[in-house]
Amino acid sequence: MMLHIKRFILSTLPVIGFVALSSCQALEKGKTIDNTNGVETITILQTADIHGQLMPHQEMFVENGKFVFKERGGMAHIQTLFKLVKKENPDGTVIVDGGDLIQGSAVAAMSEGDAIAPVIRAMDYDFLIPGNWEVIFGSQKMRSIMESYGKPVVCANIYDESTSAMVYPPYIIKEMKGVKLGFISYNDPEVPIRQNPVFSKGLLFKNLEDNMQPLIKELKEEKGVDILFLVTHLGISKQIYLADQPEIEGVDFVLGNDTHERIRKPLKRKYAQVVEPGGFGSFVGRLDLQVKDGKIVGQNYELIDVDPKKYPADPIVQKIVDEQIAPYKKQMDRVLGYTTQPLYRYLVVENALDNMITDAVRWKTGADIAISNGFRFGTPIVPDASGKAPITYSDIWNMLPVNENVKTGRVTGQQIQNWMEQELHNVFAEKPLERFGGWVIRFSGMELTFKANAPKGERVQSITVGGKPLDLKREYTMAACRRTGEPDHVLCRMPNAKHPKVLDYTVHDVMEEYLKKNGTVSPNIDGRAKVLDLASPVLSQLPNVDYVFR
Repeated sequence: MMLHIKRFILSTLPVIGFVALSSCQALEKGKTIDNTNGVETITILQTADIHGQLMPHQEMFVENGKFVFKERGGMAHIQTLFKLVKKENPDGTVIVDGGDLIQGSAVAAMSEGDAIAPVIRAMDYDFLIPGNWEVIFGSQKMRSIMESYGKPVVCANIYDESTSAMVYPPYIIKEMKGVKLGFISYNDPEVPIRQNPVFSKGLLFKNLEDNMQPLIKELKEEKGVDILFLVTHLGISKQIYLADQPEIEGVDFVLGNDTHERIRKPLKRKYAQVVEPGGFGSFVGRLDLQVKDGKIVGQNYELIDVDPKKYPADPIVQKIVDEQIAPYKKQMDRVLGYTTQPLYRYLVVENALDNMITDAVRWKTGADIAISNGFRFGTPIVPDASGKAPITYSDIWNMLPVNENVKTGRVTGQQIQNWMEQELHNVFAEKPLERFGGWVIRFSGMELTFKANAPKGERVQSITVGGKPLDLKREYTMAACRRTGEPDHVLCRMPNAKHPKVLDYTVHDVMEEYLKKNGTVSPNIDGRAKVLDLASPVLSQLPNVDYVFR
């Protein structure tokens, strides 16, 4: 079957495309797009992985080898950008969101996603798809929130467990300027594994090969679709893999989502091109296609920065955003402590933010090792001219969008060794279908050196705990966060822990207590995780692909 292969090698291929006037130039000059000699322009706008970030926020960029921070995003500012592009190409613009909307911020968590729906309802989206985090408040809540968007929701592989019926339509067709566009959508089949198992209870997530080829055939042959898109929430490695498979012949573009990659030129693969538009609403992907007689004859793609100064807030959407935030604003703005160092994520191997979190959990529990699955997102916290930045209650939700109780247990050194090998394989597997997450597990009390490109089971080069080499026969105490729905003996995907105990405080409680005790913190990268065969810092894992995260 398509998703089972012996070996997978990514090759670097050039990207082709042209347009007489770039979309950025047209947008700046306020021009409209006219057809010439029967050529029509179709514009696709894409957001993804907004994670509940309704307001502008700090975003990290890499410029000349250095990390810099700029204010970006904000739903009302995105709407202004949408309106400008639709004015430019009023009869030929399609706007899609690729999922992970209702989780990742304080207002999203405190309202259980309800604050997001009125905002989306007021925006110019044509359709949306669910991401892996849409199940965060339970499957029924997911369905009610997405229904309240008042927009089409599309997904071809989510089924109701009790009825075996498809929850959403598998595709949507849009006909514009005489061009018929088809969009088939898929969520990650591994949602019940990636998220706490209880979140998706009541839903079945099926594999793409169950119906993808019949749907492609239906749209191309029966529905007469000229240009076909797959809108997928699978992660960049799997999306690149997918675009190289003959089973998707007939698909023109994979509009990818999930891993927050900032694709600035389409990755042209064997059968389709792949894009992904970053995260948090910091960017909007724009694809302009020149189409003649149902065929693509030219293209232009850009990743547009959502600069609030460049795109002033749409007043209607901003009013709704303010209304949704108002009931929670006082609590969200409560200051818990300060940092003298910028706190951010995106680093694959180690970051100061998760060092602070795991240090706090180990301090509170007294465990030998504290671990956190971590995340590949979280809007940065950046000190101002005073040298400090407040860490607010809202920031804690950005750092830790699932507030679970802390859990402890005892594991052997051999278990730790085996677990770390598997976790490293999840990140660095040669075969993309074996990849999972995209970042190394976070920890405190332990030091690790490894080789990312070594064979499976041979990546770990050394582990020390408390400054001493790991003793494979010794038992160590370990602290982690409970994942509701998983067996008691599992600690952050490590099975068979002895004497597991769920403590009576949450990870948010720990962070509040830790910041209250310390007042001002200065977390840094201290080398507790070191990769020996990759240049630092490691920002993305796409070997042999013409792409650099920036």
